Amino acid sequence: MAGLLSVEEALAMILGGACPLDPEEVALDDAAGRALAADVAAGRDQPPFAASAMDGYAVRAADVAAVPATLALVGRSAAGERHTGRVGPGEAVRIFTGAPVPEGADTILIQENAEDDGHGTVTALASVEAGRHIRRAGQDFAAGETVLTRGRRLDAAALSLAAAANHPRLAVVRKPLVAVLSTGDELVPPGVEPAPDQIVASNAYGVAALVRDAGGRVLDLGIAPDEEGRLRACIRHALDAGADMIVTIGGASVGELDLVGAALAAEGMEPGFWKIAMRPGKPLMFGRFGRVRVLGLPGNPVSALVCGHLFVKPLVGALAGLSRAPDLREAVLGAAMKANGQRQDHVRAVAEIRDGRLTATPFAVQDSSMLKTMAAANALVVRPPDAPPAKAGEACRVLMLR
Repeated sequence: MAGLLSVEEALAMILGGACPLDPEEVALDDAAGRALAADVAAGRDQPPFAASAMDGYAVRAADVAAVPATLALVGRSAAGERHTGRVGPGEAVRIFTGAPVPEGADTILIQENAEDDGHGTVTALASVEAGRHIRRAGQDFAAGETVLTRGRRLDAAALSLAAAANHPRLAVVRKPLVAVLSTGDELVPPGVEPAPDQIVASNAYGVAALVRDAGGRVLDLGIAPDEEGRLRACIRHALDAGADMIVTIGGASVGELDLVGAALAAEGMEPGFWKIAMRPGKPLMFGRFGRVRVLGLPGNPVSALVCGHLFVKPLVGALAGLSRAPDLREAVLGAAMKANGQRQDHVRAVAEIRDGRLTATPFAVQDSSMLKTMAAANALVVRPPDAPPAKAGEACRVLMLR
């Protein structure tokens, strides 16, 4: 559409120069899902000693080369309580998984291949080669070895590894603080009985969930009425609180009471763009207060959420050091679609595997005020500008939402 940015151009402007925020140190309990801000080196060997990988008997391979072989049981080695003596010729030590292998032993005779007579001797029923069932010291990692690299998202395995490497705290990228402001005289919070001409505010809850899912924190600025002075006060509060992003919802169009743009300009926002060639979400606004990026989302619920998926989440992720490519997949249509107009369309659909193919079936009604279909949709069919009519079974691209 002439004069309007494409979705790709808008996203490039929004993400331009966005990089992970400064690091902070947090306890492991608070690090889940965060991006690592520095490499992590092991503080110790793991395991710190040669350990048994099985329950059985620590023996010398030479003593069980010919079987059956009867050995004297001279001790016991358990996790946390090693056998302090040495295994000599013709001797064995009862050992359990994870326990230190005593000196002199060079292999583990598993208990399934042994008979303990209960009177101080054990009989090996199968031979076993040297080194069998023994985890050597440092087999997992050695002290000083880099075990996690900067930028790694700290998932369950990474956190377990950091703990095993003896790190109680980690340097992680700071979570971006995102101020979310709903606007409009018509809005009341959930739980409040609306007046005859009012509705219950819903958009901020969905947008906040997207922010948190992308790795950010939320500063809820509540609901501002259609008064420029109140809007400006909310914007100043966000800036004074150290917000890294400001997301406004509603009031960004061209109506007489759409005052958000004017309030932002009055507070000194440097404008980026307003309106893009997409549906739903055409009246998207972007600007900056220095390092603080501002996204003005449309007030229609579906428009706000679609813009949240396409623009809010990628920006929060970039600032949190958790940038991830959108989950775009090839699919086929489960129903026919009409020709598209001049804006890139994002059509709510249910995507499921049918006959071995990902099939996306659009909802028949796509009104941007209808949240029920947005909640039921797990994908958006992405249709380029001026796409011709498409029949069921034809190829399409989908953005998976969940």
